Amino acid sequence: MSATRINTLRKHLREQNLDGLVVINRNQVRYLTGFYGHEDMDGFLVVYGSKAILFTDFRYTDHARDAVRGARVEVVTGAKIAALNQYSEFGRPNFRLGYHSGTMTVAILEQINKTLPNALMVPAETVFAELGWVKDQGELASITKAVRIADVAFERILCLVAPGIRERDLAAELEYQMCVLGSEKPAFESAVVSGYRTAMPHGLPTSKKLEKGDFVTFDFGATVDGYVCDITRTVVVGKATSRQKKIYDIVLKAQLAAIRKIKAGASGKAVDKTARDLITRAGYGKYFGHGTGHGISMEVHSGPSLSPRVDHKLKAGNVITVEPGIYISGWGGVRIEDDVLVTRTGCRVLNRAPKKLLEL
Repeated sequence: MSATRINTLRKHLREQNLDGLVVINRNQVRYLTGFYGHEDMDGFLVVYGSKAILFTDFRYTDHARDAVRGARVEVVTGAKIAALNQYSEFGRPNFRLGYHSGTMTVAILEQINKTLPNALMVPAETVFAELGWVKDQGELASITKAVRIADVAFERILCLVAPGIRERDLAAELEYQMCVLGSEKPAFESAVVSGYRTAMPHGLPTSKKLEKGDFVTFDFGATVDGYVCDITRTVVVGKATSRQKKIYDIVLKAQLAAIRKIKAGASGKAVDKTARDLITRAGYGKYFGHGTGHGISMEVHSGPSLSPRVDHKLKAGNVITVEPGIYISGWGGVRIEDDVLVTRTGCRVLNRAPKKLLEL
């Protein structure tokens, strides 16, 4: 599969009149070759002509030998970037070497320019556009497994939701349960916020203790084979007030309406508008300040987007989040988020965790 992905990349190189491409981002390197390090530059990939080389160091010798497909591995002693000057092809005058300016640091770019003074470094974001957005069956299986893990972990910790427990303790237990169930690591730092803090879309857990009547929002995800899920549920400690029920019902209706709009060929902007218009008609439009969803892959935030600012067309095989919300500063908020597979005729919601308002 890695060889097929690299061949697709070569096609884009020819279209952009590039002689080669350097890939630094660790998730992009893993997607293309199977190699994964702890950080960017633990291994980087260069694709040119019919060749692809994965440069790494002694620490990853065995891993690279076992994991890398579609590329030759070169284990480098010393600075990895400096190894590029051993290849005469890269030293040709005006050798057009593409890179992604969004993932390459200025320091690394300067190192490459110093190592290959005759090369012409060309920003090549379009080559990376939609890389990995459409999932194959293996990728979908990994994401689906991650979703199952997250769903079960969430149900396991619901019994702990009670006055007096700290947000931080709930987050730790949620991440522990995902680990026990098979998650490699949290997809991101789990967000567990309560009470007035649920008005923070990306709030992180603190030592705040849950109180009776609090909304509690859980935003979390598991990781399987490098692929992540991204899920949000909001519950109430004790009995919900009429206002809490009203806000929750609006968000749930907006989310379900957006999901019904999803299918291959649909506009991400139109899906976003469906959720946003419903929330706006209910009088809460100014309290919904982010996009309705985004793609997931090895990155938590990928494409395509469900947003009023960009207009991606959905394709069969995309996996996207659908996560409208209402956030009222000083009072609290609600977000409900599922991971959804786009199909040719519609979509399939991957999550099974309940979406009715749980009063715990």
